[in-house]
Amino acid sequence: MKARWILSVAGVAMAGLLMVGCGKKDEQKTDAANATASSDKIVIGVAGAQSGDLASYGLPTLNAAKLVAKEVNAKGGINGKKVEILPMDDQCKPELATNAATKLVSEKVNLVIGHICSGATKAALPIYKDAKVIVISPSATSTELTQSGDYPNFFRTISYDLVQGKAGAEFAENTLHVKKVAIIHDKGDYGKGIAESAKTALEEGKQAKVVLFEGITPGGVDYSAVVQKIKNSGADCVIFGGYHPEASKIIIQMHQKGLKIPFVSDDGVKVDTFIKTAGADAEGVYATGPQILADNAIYKKAIEDHKKDFGSDPGAFFPQAYAASQALMNAVAKAGSTDYDKVAAALRSEYVETPVGKIKFDSKGDAEGVSFSVYQVKNGKYELVK
Repeated sequence: MKARWILSVAGVAMAGLLMVGCGKKDEQKTDAANATASSDKIVIGVAGAQSGDLASYGLPTLNAAKLVAKEVNAKGGINGKKVEILPMDDQCKPELATNAATKLVSEKVNLVIGHICSGATKAALPIYKDAKVIVISPSATSTELTQSGDYPNFFRTISYDLVQGKAGAEFAENTLHVKKVAIIHDKGDYGKGIAESAKTALEEGKQAKVVLFEGITPGGVDYSAVVQKIKNSGADCVIFGGYHPEASKIIIQMHQKGLKIPFVSDDGVKVDTFIKTAGADAEGVYATGPQILADNAIYKKAIEDHKKDFGSDPGAFFPQAYAASQALMNAVAKAGSTDYDKVAAALRSEYVETPVGKIKFDSKGDAEGVSFSVYQVKNGKYELVK
């Protein structure tokens, strides 16, 4: 786990400190003690993949939280208290997510932004629920996280898999006009949820037939067996539910076998890391992803602030994470405290202007008005299709 970074009142060299190495346990304990020792601070945990293969999903959220906290602190903080950010790495792994949640709760954080991946989020939420800690995710899209009603402490600034899977399926059916679809997923809460939603949408649409529905094991090196099944099925399109490491291997091996048919995936694949990993084989791949409001003034400012402070373009889910940070800090300000019930009520009743639009949250915790679009890799970059 990376050493934790605390946002000071004066501000520090954030990009450099982000990459502090592992193994400094005494230093981490000191950071945690400093973060929770004073009652004149609001400590917000940021949990997610901050190392490992899926760090490209989690680090943009950490950066977004830092930027919003920096801006809030420059204006005097919230209700006279400074905001501090306490990162916690879970590598998008459920078993590490429970550890991360337990640590954040034990360190008495007031609120949490994260987790990033649906499986990790689902594993951690009961811990936060029992501790009455508000959690807001920019990227955990598993439908049941909000729609089941099991987690009244959970909110998110992105729509959910039932909507996303349907969007990808309808695009394949109505825009690409495919007739036979192979649906592949990684067996996880997120990937399988996308796949099942797409399957249901295609069956209801009745214009395209699902000829293969197959799960794969994440982390594999060779997916040639499932690629051969896709080829044997006669599919003229693949819909994939999962993340970029598996998607890149599948698309490369499909092309190696001469199977060049439309590949439609999700926001777990709509990341630059997929393009870098798959290389030329990424060209033409479609992926659903959060709707981007490129003309939104807050969106533009957030992007420029990231470039200024971190020296690069932000990555996946940055606008949603920025919105989550804004919404959470605004709710604390409106509530006048970090009281669980008051903050939850403020999130559901108080609108806030964000990079994803003017939002508040419905009774189940979903941000109102957010949706998905379809993107395609063209000349090494994802471009909006619809």
